[in-house]
Amino acid sequence: MIEVRELRKEYQIVKRKPGLRGAVQALFKREYTVKEAVKGISFDIQRGEIVGYIGANGAGKSTTIKMLTGILTPSAGVVKVNGIVPYQDRQRNAQQIGAVFGQRTQLLWDIPVRESYDLLKHIYQVPEDEFQATLQLFVDVLDLGPLLSLPVRQLSLGQKMRCELAAAFLHKPAIVYLDEPTIGLDVAVKVKIRQFIKEMNKRQQTTVILTTHDMGDIEELCQRIIIIDEGQVLYDGGLDAIKERFGHTRVVHFELEARTEVEVPAALAGRVQLQQGEAGGEQETTVSASFNASQVSAAEVIAKMIEHYPVRDLTIADPKIESIVQEIYERGV
Repeated sequence: MIEVRELRKEYQIVKRKPGLRGAVQALFKREYTVKEAVKGISFDIQRGEIVGYIGANGAGKSTTIKMLTGILTPSAGVVKVNGIVPYQDRQRNAQQIGAVFGQRTQLLWDIPVRESYDLLKHIYQVPEDEFQATLQLFVDVLDLGPLLSLPVRQLSLGQKMRCELAAAFLHKPAIVYLDEPTIGLDVAVKVKIRQFIKEMNKRQQTTVILTTHDMGDIEELCQRIIIIDEGQVLYDGGLDAIKERFGHTRVVHFELEARTEVEVPAALAGRVQLQQGEAGGEQETTVSASFNASQVSAAEVIAKMIEHYPVRDLTIADPKIESIVQEIYERGV
């Protein structure tokens, strides 16, 4: 569905001295510096995949997406989306994609949501019967019924984002680009939006590229992630593989029978770190043991703690994707 080979994007930035003198000099003689936003990245995305495209601010995510959508022309390299070179055939490319970009809206501000959908139906030439069936599906899955008659300006952030997602999928695009689709939303709305994305992917085999800083979205929706930093791909692979490769840190939370001062058992010294709940707090009987799973097993940690302390209950916590991604940023792959 998407083929990217040695894709590059460079910007020329004017160097200007401060003040009025610098402004006048820049009118007659300009000096430029070259900023490499994307530095020769390559990847393939298959039909029906949901891929998380993640990185820090300024890593090159938005520049890549703009080249995939045809907004920007690459400085070098090859990009094809469903067989189309986006910047050479923008109209055909636009017909096969949907997009939700942050807080930018494709719905008209002062008219009811339903009328915006009617306009999109005509723009994308969606047959009436297909439009009605698709809209009814969105009403059911996203609970849009009470919102269709309201102007967009009267919607809350969560309501507007649900309507934006429906607009992006309305013409049954082959590819949908989602940029921070759950930013600023409460948990209930996030769950509804994630369910909708999974449902559309399952029903229509829609390919989804998701850029987000919410790792909950990544873990819920994506089986594969591409991590980009300073315009280069640091990691491209499955979530399970990255956890197995980098997620060696484990944490076991122990609930003790009573408040007890704890120390690392001698057999675990140097391999396990303990953190106890604050005295007087609700979690004063909780002790967290963190360790590297390549150095000591969870079974050994549990056995030694139970041997030395009265344990009522315990929970093993899997490594969080946030900490793994941070480790990749700091150490590389």
